[in-house]
Amino acid sequence: MSEVKETLLPASLVAGARAIVATPDTSEKVRLAYAVSKAWFKRDLALGSPSKDGPMPDRPGRPEKPVLLAPRDMPKRSLSGKAGRLALIHSLAHIELNAVDLTWDLIGRFAHVRLPRSYYDDWVRVGLEEAKHFSMLEDRLARLDTAYGDMPAHDGLWQAAQDTGHDLAARLAIIPLVLEARGLDITPPMIEKARNLGDEETAKCLDVIYRDEKHHVAFGAKWFRFLCDRQGIRPEPAFHTYVRTHFRGALKPPFNDRARSEAGLTPGFYKPLARLTG
Repeated sequence: MSEVKETLLPASLVAGARAIVATPDTSEKVRLAYAVSKAWFKRDLALGSPSKDGPMPDRPGRPEKPVLLAPRDMPKRSLSGKAGRLALIHSLAHIELNAVDLTWDLIGRFAHVRLPRSYYDDWVRVGLEEAKHFSMLEDRLARLDTAYGDMPAHDGLWQAAQDTGHDLAARLAIIPLVLEARGLDITPPMIEKARNLGDEETAKCLDVIYRDEKHHVAFGAKWFRFLCDRQGIRPEPAFHTYVRTHFRGALKPPFNDRARSEAGLTPGFYKPLARLTG
């Protein structure tokens, strides 16, 4: 079996990213993420290019389930009660599956931009960790006699990718520095609530996700600043412009200022945008 899987390894990092995003099979998506990451860090893969390896898909491959709804049509979720806990874990699994695709799209779509190898090292690590997060939550659902796909999920996250597919700085501003940074705000209360309810297994999953999210936001801040420095523009005003242009929604306090700052996302980035809450 291992020999068969080895023959399925894509020829380059870009080809791997394309295959990960394109496959509708979640198990294969995770397997490919692990295999491509391992080959990249062993220096067994060249970078490749979109022109040689093919363009990234307009939309990621998805299984037949879950049924995808507009965000406004999604039921409210809570950790209280088994049904609420299952719905929340399912929602988090869906978010992490989208994070797998968003990260590998970030790798493959912008490979034409001149970037250091360390850029790809950072984001391949993120792509691997997002696959790990999805697997953890999928396993948690299985231990609760549920499966990913058993409940509806929202279809809003990929819109951010479509809106920023033309501009790497815009993509970094919205995905790690808005969406992942939001995870730094809301995950600690969920961990505390899970532990208060005696659900230590879910709390442990969220602990891992929270720890990794700090690195993901830090990589976003690092490379966003890199691109701004290259263009000779100030990062904070540029971030404000990108968010006002491409983010559909509001930056909602309270913010986890300490975790954000530890990740390099200082208050001057997001506090001026908090008025968007209206």
